Amino acid sequence: VQLQASGGGLVQPGGSLRLSCAASGSIHPTNVMNWYRQTPGSQRELVAAITNRGETTYADFVKGRFTISRGLAKNTVYLDMNSLKPEDTAVYYCHYYSDYQIESAWGQGTLVTVSS
Repeated sequence: VQLQASGGGLVQPGGSLRLSCAASGSIHPTNVMNWYRQTPGSQRELVAAITNRGETTYADFVKGRFTISRGLAKNTVYLDMNSLKPEDTAVYYCHYYSDYQIESAWGQGTLVTVSS
């Protein structure tokens, strides 16, 4: 499976941004797609997750501000980020895994900078 992430950039505090992640290759119909983020010197942390059935999970620090969703084709995942804060600044990575496949996949990362 290959993942292509896009949509990062510079945004002011309080602003919004949408990240996209397109999956291709041997995608199993039963899968989970996630968004993680990482700042320098910190571990990668889970931001949000969505199953193939549309069930979602969010980290407490983004609840009520971020929304994860899938496109109609199910192989594209979005992360709508609202009310962005400077502490949301990080490289965001999309991630794919399936319990029916040995290897998971990571996207290349997209930088989100929240600054005035």
